[in-house]
Amino acid sequence: DIDDVGHKYHLEFVLEDIFDADSTVNCTAEVLYHLGNKSSAPDVQFTIEGELKSTDEADNTFYNRIKSLKTELEAENIPDSHGHVSPEMEPIRALAWAAAGYVVWQNSTETTKYQLAQIKRVKQVKRSDEYLEFDYMILLHESVSQEIIPWQVTVVWHPQHGVEVTQSSRQPKQA
Repeated sequence: DIDDVGHKYHLEFVLEDIFDADSTVNCTAEVLYHLGNKSSAPDVQFTIEGELKSTDEADNTFYNRIKSLKTELEAENIPDSHGHVSPEMEPIRALAWAAAGYVVWQNSTETTKYQLAQIKRVKQVKRSDEYLEFDYMILLHESVSQEIIPWQVTVVWHPQHGVEVTQSSRQPKQA
């Protein structure tokens, strides 16, 4: 507890590569949740000890495949109802994980626990520059309340420049 400021947590954990469980790095982080201001994202300071394997080759392969499509990519229900994700959709899911991480960070409180449950739908947006853009409707599972919360997220990505969430908004629950 930090008087009149908030609650600070010190964490030690291991990051695991989502595509290679044998590739891990140790991390430490300090997370500060501010008192009284629930609309403010927590402050996060972190240290990564080492590096995960490079994804440059896979990133460039995915980028070139998407750039060469005749029509914009569209997909639904990733993973499907059996938990299956086709190999060509794994990079789409990885971008959704990055976007969901941003949404979780921006909207977390000490009493929430979000996790990406599913990509309900994703649609590539045509652009005139070198970036790829995707509009996602993701479903986040909030473990404490057991709610499934839809979020609209727009992601812009380029293999040399990384990922950026340009829009995100919580959507009304569907009946």
